[in-house]
Amino acid sequence: MIVKPKRLQKGDTVGVIAPASPPNQESLKRSLFFLEELGLKVKLGCHIKKEYGYLAGKDSDRLEDLHEMFEDKEVKAIICAGGGYGTARIASLIDYDLIRKNPKIFWGYSDITFLHTAIFQQTGLVTFHGPMLASDIGKEDVDPLSKQFFKQLFDPTSIDYNEQISPLETMIEGNVSGTLIGGNLSLITSTLGTPFEIDTNGKLLLMEEINEEPRSMDRMLNQLYMAGKLQGVAGILVGSMNHCVPNRKQTLTLDEVLDYYIKLVKKPALKGFKIGHCSPQVSVPLGVTATMNTYEKQVIFESGIQ
Repeated sequence: MIVKPKRLQKGDTVGVIAPASPPNQESLKRSLFFLEELGLKVKLGCHIKKEYGYLAGKDSDRLEDLHEMFEDKEVKAIICAGGGYGTARIASLIDYDLIRKNPKIFWGYSDITFLHTAIFQQTGLVTFHGPMLASDIGKEDVDPLSKQFFKQLFDPTSIDYNEQISPLETMIEGNVSGTLIGGNLSLITSTLGTPFEIDTNGKLLLMEEINEEPRSMDRMLNQLYMAGKLQGVAGILVGSMNHCVPNRKQTLTLDEVLDYYIKLVKKPALKGFKIGHCSPQVSVPLGVTATMNTYEKQVIFESGIQ
């Protein structure tokens, strides 16, 4: 059963955690002013300033902050400070029954993709793929449009993504609806063979990536294809592929790699979405029904809140 979290209201408290790598503390501090401008109160995770190599504290620290924010009745939404690496390490330790009993807004992207997938498949909770605080909103050159999409947390309206937002390219024609899933391609692929292996059957698969060569993209897409994960999708949304360029002369282009797998599965597909590691970045709810019309170059996403 799909569960939509309750909308935010001014005066509500949001929890801020770092379930992956350590966030830049100065950027995080700047981002908190944005939340206050939205009329929200902020509660920081107890361990958000910790560092343990490339992790924002030990697994037990990051897990404790996640659990405490879901358990805290005062906290109405949980927004991640940043990504990096580490969420998959705590996925098998999470108390999903706690989340089922306390459904609330959960927001992030990049390495947070593993948590989006795990939480949705274990609880049915709709989560949000959007820019994070320290790594995006706290930057001095953050695009106003990236901030604007936070408003969907206050008002349950659908999102109409069309070419007024960004140019879209049709890869395979078709009209299709399905539950939106996905996120970062590396993290999607890393779920394979785990208890949180992504279920793509009949779904609209969103994928985005950063700093991966075309040959790495080829490897991941081929693994998804051999695992039967691409064949079962209803359609594919290709988001930002930021700096996914080769560092060698003898190579295929990223477009050639993408075209090969899209044409192999013959499912409706659009590319060019400003979703992922990009600016501006459009936020979308995962787990809701989305309807894609390649002829109109449009996707309509249901509201993610109630």
